[in-house]
Amino acid sequence: MIRFGRQTAQTDASSSGAMIVTPHWLASEAGAKVLRRGGNAIEALIAAGAVLAVTYPHFCGLGGDAVWLVADRNGNARAFAGIGQAAAIMPRGDIPLRGAASTLTTACLVDSWEKVLAYSAAEWAGTERLATLLDDAIAIADGGFEVSRSQAFWYEFRRVELNGWAGFTKLFRSGGIQRQPALARTLGSIARHGTREFYEGALARRIISGLNEVGSPLSAADLATTRTDVVAPLKQTYRDTILLAPPPPTQGITTLAIMGVLDHLPLADFQPDSPAYYHLLIEAVKQAFLDRHAIADPRFAADISKRLLDPSRLVAKAAAIDPRRALPWPHNYQYGDTALLAAVDVNGGCASLLQSLYFDWGSGVVIGDTGLLWQNRGAAFSTNPASPNYILPGKRPFYTLNPGIALRDGRPHLVYGTQGADGQPQTLSLLLSLLIDHDLDPAAALARPRFLLGRTFSDNRDSLKIEANIGDEIVSALAAMGHEISTIDALSPLGGQAGVIRIEEDGMINGAHDPRSDGGAILL
Repeated sequence: MIRFGRQTAQTDASSSGAMIVTPHWLASEAGAKVLRRGGNAIEALIAAGAVLAVTYPHFCGLGGDAVWLVADRNGNARAFAGIGQAAAIMPRGDIPLRGAASTLTTACLVDSWEKVLAYSAAEWAGTERLATLLDDAIAIADGGFEVSRSQAFWYEFRRVELNGWAGFTKLFRSGGIQRQPALARTLGSIARHGTREFYEGALARRIISGLNEVGSPLSAADLATTRTDVVAPLKQTYRDTILLAPPPPTQGITTLAIMGVLDHLPLADFQPDSPAYYHLLIEAVKQAFLDRHAIADPRFAADISKRLLDPSRLVAKAAAIDPRRALPWPHNYQYGDTALLAAVDVNGGCASLLQSLYFDWGSGVVIGDTGLLWQNRGAAFSTNPASPNYILPGKRPFYTLNPGIALRDGRPHLVYGTQGADGQPQTLSLLLSLLIDHDLDPAAALARPRFLLGRTFSDNRDSLKIEANIGDEIVSALAAMGHEISTIDALSPLGGQAGVIRIEEDGMINGAHDPRSDGGAILL
């Protein structure tokens, strides 16, 4: 039985089933079509991700990046870091948050399709062709779709700014039916000629022409050298699971460090609606975030993965937490928005994918006649030469995307991830504890009140944001512990959009996407 509601769906099934979760129902259905015809989880997410690049243009697109984490039924896992690099010739001065001067990095999402599809064919006996997987995205971009609640929110939120973004209002709107024929043509070119068309073909020349026209420093050579890194994921034990995450320059290591600290704290002893429970989660986040400044592209800076996940370090950080008093928090928040997709196929293959433009609407720069909105991921770099994340030609910035898979007894048990920049590891720590320590089902865990440490787009104080449905009693108790608290709306768009699929030992599949999104889970 499938229950597909206005915002999310939850489905239970036997081991013969497959499932996909995305934040938009058209993307979920596109991926489900692939699974129905026997495609695997990787192939399903290519189709779903292409549709999401059309229907969720405020959070992701072909002008952005993608980070993948995949595992077969035996737990053999790989991470694919589809992260664009900085231009070879860099402008001087500060890095703006929007506009042409923020288009400092190439876009690697399209290249990631080639890499994961090759892996699918070589390791998972995949047979799907990219051209076929892009059919739905092309049709939806050309034919139009109803603007989602999420897009409407972020359009209205940025209305004052976006009126100054050249070409933006011709492509995007806050309601009604949105058509993107130029993007449909771009997708069609990739379908006909392959992914390198985006980087080295006639389409690449149109992209560079559009970038140069607005004053971006990116060149044809920058685009041509864009490649996805295929790497082993990092691992961290939490209770009876092994958590997997992509390595630096992503903040996957931060999520794992939080969970490594929490592994030494008795979260199962506290009710998940108690102030003590939230306090420990928040303080573990702080302990891990104190080290986050060291994360950078390991090709340019020291790889600190082993040091940050050293067991003795995690024990010391857990011991540093005062169970009755909050650690003061003056550290800056980094913004950003992404979209999470996850799938499990009938053979037990799992894939978790995050696609991103960095900020909502990325740089705000529309690239020529391509229909592409380019990312502003270059704004994640530091301009301080002493920082490991200091901007250099060809370097990849610190990256917030960190999809996850949890293994139990060597096999995939949870497939998960979330939108939300700095909020990603925070939301994931809450969800993983609710799922593992308290055995909540995915839909129930996703509906619980969330916290967000640091600034948001609407509140630039470095305070603790908590969704108001947590209740006045818990807010007061946390404030008494020293937390500076600002409440946000229940199920707030600022709380991020997460998704979870859980695979039980008997093969039962249970999954949901966030009630804060426009999507859900489809079981086959």
